[in-house]
Amino acid sequence: MFIIRLLKKLCLLVTIFIVGFSTAYYISGGTIYFESATAQRINRYVFFQREVERALNKESYVTIDQIPESLQQAVVAVEDNRFYSHMGFDPEGIGRATLVNLQYGEVKEGASTITQQLVKNMFLSQEQTYGRKLEELLLAIDMELHYSKDEILEMYLNSIYFGAGFYGVKDAAKGYFNKPVEKLSLPEAAMLAGIPNAPSVYSPYVDFKLAKKRQFVVLDAMVRGGYLRENIAEDAKIKPLNFAHE
Repeated sequence: MFIIRLLKKLCLLVTIFIVGFSTAYYISGGTIYFESATAQRINRYVFFQREVERALNKESYVTIDQIPESLQQAVVAVEDNRFYSHMGFDPEGIGRATLVNLQYGEVKEGASTITQQLVKNMFLSQEQTYGRKLEELLLAIDMELHYSKDEILEMYLNSIYFGAGFYGVKDAAKGYFNKPVEKLSLPEAAMLAGIPNAPSVYSPYVDFKLAKKRQFVVLDAMVRGGYLRENIAEDAKIKPLNFAHE
């Protein structure tokens, strides 16, 4: 009986909270906003879609239909090969990373999906703590509930850092290959897809040999994921790349 009474009280408090926020939101004409760090967390959960829109840079934004399928597939293959089957987090990856982190007694390895990386880049710090990872997980689930996979991938590709000062695929395509994103070839798409994992290492403007090795990793991942036949991947590996800044 005590548990039932406690649950009823909790439900009542949640109801009062929702009604209060809804009333405040209506009275403010949809402009209510909180400034403190804790209150900003509340903003993200209560007004999630509005906060996502605030975080996007629309000046150099491209829609998913403008992004070559080869680039979409390359990013999914190398960054999150279960992207289309999970709900924002990958239990298998989390289990593997948890074992590694328990072994070292601190957060050494992540298991971030594309969705988790997106919300981290939008809202969170790069701090490697369990509290921050929990918040990332909750936001990723919220993102999956509000947006389709194509919308999530679109936002990710428009916000991720590609090194050399380039944020998003539009600027990266122009900065590295001097062409619009929709004109990227398979070898170019694979090169770009390999950069976000470690932009300061895999940018071809930093170390071309490492960037080329990473491109091979991406193409091999596309073969394993069923996106490419092996002969096409091997052909892409030997195709020359012409950069905007030689």
